[in-house]
Amino acid sequence: MIGPETLALGDNAPSSKPRQGRSLASFQRMLDATKSLMLERGSEDFTLQDVSERGNVSIGSIYLRFEGKDRLIHAVIAQELTTVIAGERAMLDMVLDQSKDLAAFLPLYIDSYSNHLAANAPLLRTIMQRASVDPAVSGPGRETARKSAAMSTEALLHFRDEIGGDDPEMKAHAIFLIIFATLARQFGLGATTESGDPEVWNVTKHELAKMALAYLRFEQ
Repeated sequence: MIGPETLALGDNAPSSKPRQGRSLASFQRMLDATKSLMLERGSEDFTLQDVSERGNVSIGSIYLRFEGKDRLIHAVIAQELTTVIAGERAMLDMVLDQSKDLAAFLPLYIDSYSNHLAANAPLLRTIMQRASVDPAVSGPGRETARKSAAMSTEALLHFRDEIGGDDPEMKAHAIFLIIFATLARQFGLGATTESGDPEVWNVTKHELAKMALAYLRFEQ
């Protein structure tokens, strides 16, 4: 499920990987403390001393595992992106299991996806800030965004027989992009390297006009 760029980000972040139980526990406390500080401050405005105190680990232990703060943040981001995608997969499976048709799927999907983004938005905002200036993060960020789009598009295509026209794949993908754009705005997930992807924008602007026209002409 995890993409190669995200996997590489996580694998390359630590300079020394823990092998035993106590070392693994200490390593995870470093990640948990860093994530906690990122959430608390809404930024990367903290020091390794803050991580040391929050995670009850020594500065020496941190430097044994990571060359510096950037690498520690990379490890947290890789872990978070993996968690976000796993949570999204579980959410989609739940929604599909409870939906007999497209009319049942769409409101449950939008509500569940909204809850998923709301729960993860605080840290995702900080990750997006980092992605805008750090190529090591922008690649995994874009990879995660495309994986998310592919999973939701695939879920919509479970109901391809209900999707009109001769290109249900395009319609399902475009609907996801519009739903995501709406939810992203709601939760403050603003412009990023992912939302600025020309491929995403070309699909969205092309299909948006057609969907708007279809909606305006639909009588109910």
